[in-house]
Amino acid sequence: MITPVAQKPKLTYNDYLKTPDDQRYELIEGELIMTPSPATYHQWVSKNIEYELERFVREKKTGKIFYAPYDVCLDNENVLQPDILFISKERFSIIGEKNVRGAPDLVVEILSESTAYNDLIKKKKLYAKHGVREYWIVDPGEKSIEIYSLVGKEFVISSSFSINDNLVSPLLSGLKIELASVFSY
Repeated sequence: MITPVAQKPKLTYNDYLKTPDDQRYELIEGELIMTPSPATYHQWVSKNIEYELERFVREKKTGKIFYAPYDVCLDNENVLQPDILFISKERFSIIGEKNVRGAPDLVVEILSESTAYNDLIKKKKLYAKHGVREYWIVDPGEKSIEIYSLVGKEFVISSSFSINDNLVSPLLSGLKIELASVFSY
């Protein structure tokens, strides 16, 4: 006789709200995942990208930039904390007092050893499913950025950039970021 394996119950946003404030968590497909604090270089690269995006978005008055830790509630079983996100002014209604309720227009995830699998596989799939229009995967080790654009319910690679390139975004028309300055430390 085969003994059935007990499955862990899926957690919800209400369960997520009960987590301690002194640690970072994400809720991915009902599973609570602790995410350790990013390394110094990760934070440096994140700050540089956020600065360039913030400058551009303010100048063009196109929306708002937010950065982690900040909850993005895609649904009751998926609450993520992207490194950086952009919400266009046409979609400000998804910005709540404590979180974002729905898919941002742009999500930027910066890879680290502890989060790479989730960023490249699980979160990428969820962002596409919920309608994030553009997804950047930043690899600090390789000093590169891949941009994915939403086609239907899946991401397709739009472009790849390395340290000697100037990043341009299909979503944010006119944005140009010199990656040598982003990755310099």
